[in-house]
Amino acid sequence: MKLLSLTGRNLKEGFRDPIVVILSVAQPVFYLVLFNSIARSDPAAPDIFDLAYFIPGIILFCFGLLTLFMGLLLARDRQRAFLTRLLVSPLRTIDFVLSYLLALIPMALFQVAACLITGLILGLALNWGVLFSLIVFIPLAVSCTALGIVSGSLFSENAAPAIGSLFVVVITFLGGVWMDLGILGGLFERIAYLLPFAHAVDAGRLLFQGASLGEIGIQLAWVYGYGILFVFIGVASFRWKTRP
Repeated sequence: MKLLSLTGRNLKEGFRDPIVVILSVAQPVFYLVLFNSIARSDPAAPDIFDLAYFIPGIILFCFGLLTLFMGLLLARDRQRAFLTRLLVSPLRTIDFVLSYLLALIPMALFQVAACLITGLILGLALNWGVLFSLIVFIPLAVSCTALGIVSGSLFSENAAPAIGSLFVVVITFLGGVWMDLGILGGLFERIAYLLPFAHAVDAGRLLFQGASLGEIGIQLAWVYGYGILFVFIGVASFRWKTRP
């Protein structure tokens, strides 16, 4: 019950400022409309502007914003001694981390829904892969939120937004949101595929194009494996910074 109460409190904090919530949804919707307009007006536009190709990348961009929000929320709680008062409770470190993770999952689902609905309005073909894509996007949201927990645990309220912004840039760049990673080639492409973000975007694109779950097994292994790893690092970072 205490875990649920803390999750509810963190959920309220995360949605306290409606402008933040609106912008977290308005930005990706704007990008979808903009790049779809470019694709429609220019037959020679690159394939990356195709809805089935672009939407998974934009969803990753959304989750990069979750990293930023989570880092700021946790850093603010640390500096305002909110967590210091709670640490005397019987809650375990994993309970605290889960309360923050669970609090931003509704926002992640809201962002995914906004992107998918916008895509369908713009002409995205609806198939089972679009629906099954949540199997990829939910663990990806957990990974990005866990990175926010690492940022909020290690950095101050002033530094966390800058670190979060850096995470957004790195996540979207190495995830292939704005360009085909094949263009980068060499070292950058190898680094990108050592992390989960490009694998998640590739899996989403394959599902949107009608691939089965069996065809994205390798990508799923990367996404879920890193999700577990990032949560573990988040727990370790939180425990290190809050231990007496």
